[in-house]
Amino acid sequence: MQKVSVSDSPHVRGKRTTRGIMLDVVIALLPAAVMGCVYFGWKALLVLTISILGSVATEVVWQLCRRQNIREIFRSMDLTSVVTGLLLGMTMSSNVPWYVPLLASVFAIGAVKMLFGGTGKNIVNPAITGRVFAFISFQAVMISGWAAPRIGALGGAVIDMQATPLTNLLDPTKGVGAMGVSNLDLLLGTGVMGCIGETCKIALLIGGVYLVVRKVIDWKWPVLYILVTGLCSVLFNGAQWNLFLPSILSGGLILGAVFMATDYVTSPSSTAGNVVYFIALGVLTALLRKYTKIEVVSFAILLMNLFVPLINTYIRPRVFGAPGIVERCKLRIAARKAAKAEKEGQAQ
Repeated sequence: MQKVSVSDSPHVRGKRTTRGIMLDVVIALLPAAVMGCVYFGWKALLVLTISILGSVATEVVWQLCRRQNIREIFRSMDLTSVVTGLLLGMTMSSNVPWYVPLLASVFAIGAVKMLFGGTGKNIVNPAITGRVFAFISFQAVMISGWAAPRIGALGGAVIDMQATPLTNLLDPTKGVGAMGVSNLDLLLGTGVMGCIGETCKIALLIGGVYLVVRKVIDWKWPVLYILVTGLCSVLFNGAQWNLFLPSILSGGLILGAVFMATDYVTSPSSTAGNVVYFIALGVLTALLRKYTKIEVVSFAILLMNLFVPLINTYIRPRVFGAPGIVERCKLRIAARKAAKAEKEGQAQ
């Protein structure tokens, strides 16, 4: 008698693997990480290294505690911890003490990823949660520890060494004119104080284009998030259209939109759900920026991650082979017409 082997779903498997996708994300992040090291020097490289090593070491130690073979551990590693560590390090200033990225990476991997079952089981983005953990636990150094970039602003303006361009932009007493850098500076990252990975927007956009070409992400969702944030920032500040470009080019919006908000595990599973998710994310980011006067992209993404199960419950993806919204509307209209015709026939 022939034996039949039944495997777990999915029964149809593609060529793409988790490790391959994560490798693409690492490649896409490298331009921005390299530019961060160029602008902020060896301290930036040290923060990134500690964050990556801390993430990988936490996963290895966790698996060892589960009595897994060390060879199997390294063979099964899918680079998700490397991506988490790299992203986490890029959301920090190069001036933070060494223990901040270390503790944040341990929390991100241990408490957010491995505690919930490992890759694909986390309910919130580990890198985002690690960044929020570091911000809450070490707020003094996370806010005031900004490093001066080694390459000055193209416009030759004097940079406020106590605040980032976004902080000055969100200050109602200062505004656009007090940012200290131009929109071109914000795009190139020259003279921009801030986190390691949020300075050079050109590098982030190059990485985003790479992910789109490799079909790792859908370009519509980060674009929707960025545009909604910019438009809401304009509307929430009395329709000042000169705020549009600075609001989307300053802070960590592009980094969060391209590399964090599009996370497969913590974003909705349907097209309609993603539309709701990213529009709400843009509105929430602009709203929190206005009333907190600080960068809140990480907090906004973390909050919306918690609503993803609710969105997936009420906005479900269309079942394969089932009619879409338009087809369902046509069927309902046809059914009503048939019922009406039947009633009229009975009346006659």
